Amino acid sequence: MTPVPAEVEKNSRNVTVNRGPFVVPGFVAGAAESGMRYSGRPDLALICALDANGCPAAGVFTRNMFCAAPVELCRDRLKAGKAKAILANAGIANACTGEEGKAKAAQMARLASEALGCPAESVLVASTGVIGRQLDVQPAARCMPALVASLRPDGWGDAARAIMTTDTVEKMAGLRIELEPGIEVTVGGIAKGSGMIAPNMATLLVFVCTDASVTPEVLRHWTRAGAEESFNCITVDGDTSTNDSLMVLAGGAAGNKTISDIRSPESEAFGRALTKVLRDLAIQIVMDAEGATRLIEIEVSGARDRESARQVAFTIANSALVKTAFFGADANWGRIVAAAGRAGVPLEPERVSLFFADLCVFQNGVPLPGEQIEEEATRIFGQKEIHLRLDLGLGSGSFTAWTCDLSFDYIKINASYRT
Repeated sequence: MTPVPAEVEKNSRNVTVNRGPFVVPGFVAGAAESGMRYSGRPDLALICALDANGCPAAGVFTRNMFCAAPVELCRDRLKAGKAKAILANAGIANACTGEEGKAKAAQMARLASEALGCPAESVLVASTGVIGRQLDVQPAARCMPALVASLRPDGWGDAARAIMTTDTVEKMAGLRIELEPGIEVTVGGIAKGSGMIAPNMATLLVFVCTDASVTPEVLRHWTRAGAEESFNCITVDGDTSTNDSLMVLAGGAAGNKTISDIRSPESEAFGRALTKVLRDLAIQIVMDAEGATRLIEIEVSGARDRESARQVAFTIANSALVKTAFFGADANWGRIVAAAGRAGVPLEPERVSLFFADLCVFQNGVPLPGEQIEEEATRIFGQKEIHLRLDLGLGSGSFTAWTCDLSFDYIKINASYRT
């Protein structure tokens, strides 16, 4: 096994993710307007590998027991570890639709496969939108020629806009690293999601492609590991969707030596790059959460283990009282420590300390008094991005979660979502 050069190792750690337009060699993307539910905007997205035989593919999906028909279809097809294309629609979730919904998910894949000239089993599908409504396949059939004609290397922005529902902005992220001397690898992806966000695998709809050459086993490993370090670290409202899907395709056009050893330095470097893109997309989702005005980073340290830290972090992140305090710029430390205290994790209150940014407001179980501390805490809570750290003082376990505030607009959006 050839070691990765020191500079390559450094690049894979320090590379910056770009949220602008990107191209992934070996892939094309596009979008079209079907009118399935929305009018005057694209609502179908297609991503396609140029290799006629498809490429390694992996995915992780919702653990919600009422999973959507496309989720069931993709879980089954990804057992083969290969795919040619991903077709996604916005507006109708095709969840809780029974056998008819399953048949329509397969029919959507078949429409795309016939237009692309590839086996139906090589096409993955995804849906997002209202739960319980049957998918009307005819609008998709009518616009399929236009959708295929729209495919181009720089079509990712169009695809990102087509899968939006209550999103206000498209979400894109990409990076390039030198995986071998003289060989650069690209990782780029799009995502959608604003509400019903409390992942228990990955989240929402996320489609990522890379030109790296990797085996299906390596891709599957890093897709799962990357989801755990990104989408499984965010929450907006504590609700896990029926349709959460993350799919990753690896086309191999970069020309690197195929990565087959999960523990190799090249594999580790690839995994870090993929995780960077996934994490950036996850944070973009929280930033664009329904009605959100603030991005909150909650770091729990000093826990006995990672799972304990995770449980405390998400209890705080999902607390309506904590989230409304963030919305009101009220530096209410009491709500935060109270949430930690009910997380179901054994604590020793006299060891716990709380920091807003670098400001300690609560130390060894008691608040730090003083008008200056209160004023600085209020100033911090008035910022658009807020970092808080809760040190449990019990061990070395840690976990960081990202969430947002809870505003009036979140209620307005979700009180009338179906209308």
